[in-house]
Amino acid sequence: MKKAMRNYYGLMMFALIALTLGFSTITLANDEGKAKNITDLKFIGNMENQPVFQLNLNNTEDDEFTVTFRDEAGNVLYNDKFKGANISKKFMLKSEEFGDSALNVVVKSKKYNTTDVYTINRSHTYVEETVVNKLK
Repeated sequence: MKKAMRNYYGLMMFALIALTLGFSTITLANDEGKAKNITDLKFIGNMENQPVFQLNLNNTEDDEFTVTFRDEAGNVLYNDKFKGANISKKFMLKSEEFGDSALNVVVKSKKYNTTDVYTINRSHTYVEETVVNKLK
């Protein structure tokens, strides 16, 4: 009887270990097959009192990007397609076209089927400084 119980417990332990190893999965931390954040839009300054923005498309493979500038009403101010790897484009916006309203910049990647949306908000402030210095 003791031998039968020992065999039973041994068989149960073997089954438990086999099931644990059989149904466990290993999860690896990799980004294979997923789109990466490859777009970057930044304000780089003013030229002739017009805002200038730089769009960097940091991809290592050839991809086709569609860039669209829209105002708050949804009117398309600019639309173009770019193809290649590691593209950098500068855009000078005419402030008369959109005034102080917000702009949306939509960058679509054809290869990864992703869309990045940026919002450009402009505000004007007037700063006046008065400095008083003591003379000897």
